[in-house]
Order: sequence, then C-alpha cells, then structure tokens
Amino acid sequence: MEVAISAVVGEIASRFISFLLNKYHLKPSLSEEEELMERLQHLLTRVSMVVEEADARYITNSGMLLQLQMFSEAMYRGYRVLDTSRYRTLQDSAGFDEVSIKDSSSSSMYLAIPLKRSRTTTEKDDKARCLESLGALGSLEVAIANMAEFVLLLGACERMSRRPYDIYLYTDNFMFGRHAEKQKVLSFLLQHRPAGDAPAILPIIGGAKVGKKTLVAHVCGDERVRSCFSSVLHLSGDGLLRHRRTISGMKMLVVIEFASDVSDDDWKNFHSFLITMGRGSHIIIISRIQRLARFGSVKPIFLSVLSYDEWRYLFKTLAFGSVDPAEHPRLLKIADEVAKQLHTQGSLVATNAYADLLRRNLNAQFWHCILDKGIRMIKRNIAMYGVHPSMLIEQGHPVDITDFAMHPLSMIPCTTNVSIKKESPSVTFGELLADPSVRPKEDFILISWESRIPPHNSFANFVISRAQDTHEGSALPGRKRRGVPT
Repeated sequence: MEVAISAVVGEIASRFISFLLNKYHLKPSLSEEEELMERLQHLLTRVSMVVEEADARYITNSGMLLQLQMFSEAMYRGYRVLDTSRYRTLQDSAGFDEVSIKDSSSSSMYLAIPLKRSRTTTEKDDKARCLESLGALGSLEVAIANMAEFVLLLGACERMSRRPYDIYLYTDNFMFGRHAEKQKVLSFLLQHRPAGDAPAILPIIGGAKVGKKTLVAHVCGDERVRSCFSSVLHLSGDGLLRHRRTISGMKMLVVIEFASDVSDDDWKNFHSFLITMGRGSHIIIISRIQRLARFGSVKPIFLSVLSYDEWRYLFKTLAFGSVDPAEHPRLLKIADEVAKQLHTQGSLVATNAYADLLRRNLNAQFWHCILDKGIRMIKRNIAMYGVHPSMLIEQGHPVDITDFAMHPLSMIPCTTNVSIKKESPSVTFGELLADPSVRPKEDFILISWESRIPPHNSFANFVISRAQDTHEGSALPGRKRRGVPT
C-alpha cells in the first residue's frame, strides 16, 4: 500500500512540475521568481499549520500517518529551497558571489567577495535553482491537494492536553520531528491491548544517537500515557533478572535499553517474570541491534537518520534561536555547511552541541572557525583510522580531537571500559571549542551536551592528554594508517 501511494504521489508531482516548467520556461523573470517564492511561502504556511495541528492530536489511522510523513517531507524541503532563494537574492542584490577557497589548513572557507560570473555559469545556476524551486513547489501542491480529507479526519482525532510548561517546550517538540513515529508509539501504548497475560512488546531499533530515547521520553511525557500506567520504569538490559522484584503486580510501562544482544534463554527467563506484571502492561525495547526486534509482539519501529532537509531545518532553528536568519545571510550559508557535516555523523547530540555553541556568538568569523575545526577533525581521523569519527565513537574507539583543543588529545566514550576518576575535572564541548585554553592539564571529562529539558540527560566522554600514545595502541584492526594532516 505504501509503495502504491508513493508511486501515485510521484506521478502527480511529476506532471505538476512538467506543467510549471512549461509555464516558466525554465528561466523565470525576476517578477515571476518573486511570485514563485511568494507562492512557496504561502503553501509552506498552510502545510506547517496542518503538521503542527496533527502533532497535537492522537492519530491512529495508518493512512493518515503516511500522509503526515509526506506533508513533513514536503515542508522541510520547501523551507530549504526558500532559504536558499532568499540568500541568493540578497547576494545578487549586493553584487557578491559565494565562492569556496582552500587555505593552508585544508579547510573549506566561504567568503563573500566580488566575482563576476560567466554567462554560462549563471544560466546553469538559474536553471538548477528553478528546477529545485519548482520541485519543492510541486511537492507542496500535491500535499495541499491531498489535505482536505486529512484535515477532515484530523478534526475527529482527540486533542492532546498540554500544560503551560509543555507549551513553553513545544518548539523543541516540534523541531524534533518524528511526527509519524511518535504517533505510532502513542497508538501502541494507548490503543494496543495485549492478549492474555503477556505484556505487549514494541522494539525501537536505530543507530547511535538518532533519537531513540528522546522519542520515548516525549511519548512518556504525554498526559494520557502517564495516567494509563501506574509507573514508568527505565531499565538497563544488563542483568535482566536483577529487576524481577521491581516489576511485579502493577500495570506498568517498562522501557529497557539493550547495549548488546540477548540470548533466547536469557530472554525467556526474563519474560517469565514480565507476565507477573499487571494486565495491560507494555514494554518498549530500545537498542541499536536489529536482532532484538525478534522479541517484539508488534511490528518494530526502525529509526533512521533524519533526512537532510529535516536535519537542516532542525539545526538552523536551534542555531539561530529567536533571531531571524534572514538578518544574517552569511551565517545562513555557513549553517548549511555545518548541517551537511553533522548530517554525515547522524548524531542529534552533536547537532545540539554545535547549535548551542554557535547561537551564543552570531559572528561569521567565529562560525567559520568552528566549521574549520570540525572539518579538520574529520579529515584527521579518516587519515589516521580510515573511518569517520562518528563510527569510531559508535564502536567505542578513541577519537583524535587535537583540532578542537590545539593539543594532542584522544576522546573515548564514557561507556567504554576505561579507568575514569570521578574527581576528574570536566569541560563542556562549547567551552573547549570557543577557548581551547580552558583545557585542563590532566585527563578530563568532556561534556558533549546536556539536555535542556527533563530528565536533563548528560552526554560525556573521557579525554586523555596522551593522544600519540593512544594512537599507537588503538589502531583499528584491518585499517592502514595514513599520514596525519598538520
């Protein structure tokens, strides 16, 4: 069904884009381009309004969830195209062009300098921009054309009750996205009734730091979910049998996070204790390991990395905060480059950490410097280990962060078995990037980011001030070290 819907939507969008291409002849005049952007802004307002309203209601219809996902994708794509067009318009009106240059540090820097572009280049750029704009407009037109029935059905969906504190935090909730996934988890907890005495089990599987625990935290904060269960218990998958006393006799929601696979025998023994919970209890399994999906009693939810358009929207909104990005067109361009680098990592923790740092200093030179350090760090680790640093972190290997602190350092995730002294000094990621001199002389704990909303999760790493020694003893098996950039 989902494939058929996607095919139909794709055909409608293709025909609509063809119509627009014929109308604008691939090269709209200035007034036509302005009209195009105004139309795009108008449609974005309408679609955003519907997505926001849908995010505040309980949706159980699978067809509506597919449509909601389509609306979201079209919305984020439209925002990217609109921002790009606005930036280019300001750039052209000022007589500047954005070019990429490379300095001796092998970094990409973007500087606004006068440059006369060739006619051929200009025509190619204009054609590409027009195609991108028409594609985004076509997607939004398709969304609007299919919106009437969705809005009608949405009106029959129960509205979520929000406390004043929830309304204050709504921007964070909305920026997070995952609209369809959140509705699926809510539907599982509120609508699904397990058969017999066995609790219902939902596996949520995804890569490192893609937002699995954040998604569950948002759902568990829902008022209906809290009132549906006598308590919500968060457990670690290590030593399952130790938790037998805490889960008996009550209707509970148990969230279990697994860092490693579990044998069928261990799960069978643990499951025998799960059935002692009160009737109607539910279990959510969180893990990176796809094999654990076999323990689910319902279809698992697989979380992948957000699309670039959604990631870019999230990062831009976090980085600029209450400031209008249109007032800082050069920063908007740098934000795009930072978002691209972060998207390759797929880490929402890193995205929040960078955004929090950049939001404190809306200076183009400062943003360039942070982007430069990030690119150099990635290149250095790929040259040394042959893989992206995000993969090193996910696998528990040390990551070289010399470019962040201007001193040989190795960072190791705190989940790795290393000797960490509790009294070790700590520094936040933002403090280290903004001023490398704050680095303690001895080994220290680096706080990547701390959540601004409950339960205020802190993401920490252990930093060793002996980078060269660590490299010699930590080369990845099967990887050939290359020259290290200086």
